[in-house]
Amino acid sequence: MENRISHSDEETASFGRELASSAQPGDIFALIGDLGAGKTVLAGGFAEGLGVNYPIHSPTFTIVCEYTDGRLPLYHFDVYRIEDEDELFEIGFEDYLFGDGVCLIEWADKFADILPDSCRIVSLRRGEAPGVFEEAPRYIELFDSISEWREESL
Repeated sequence: MENRISHSDEETASFGRELASSAQPGDIFALIGDLGAGKTVLAGGFAEGLGVNYPIHSPTFTIVCEYTDGRLPLYHFDVYRIEDEDELFEIGFEDYLFGDGVCLIEWADKFADILPDSCRIVSLRRGEAPGVFEEAPRYIELFDSISEWREESL
């Protein structure tokens, strides 16, 4: 497990770019955290790190956005509104997971049981703001597998 503290959106995005620099086809990154924790900010940095040259948005209503103009195809999921794993399989979720691109899945903890153990977990949590006009730090934990994340979460 790797721990980071981010003090700004730019630092969070920078960590996303760093993750993208070593991403390989078939990699899956599960982004976990409450609303406002920084999942989409990290995803934007990740996309930038792959060479996507325009801002990305959370696919809350479309479920998945595909970005194919970078070094690798990026499949960015937001499963917040998905109620049942069958809905994921209906859109070809497995094809994305085991395809030639990289998957980033926001709210992945909802469906951790159907993800391969090799999936890397990025857990983001907001801390307390030190002052009225200061940004709250983000605590970021990177786990190399779902089983490692589960062991640490006990």
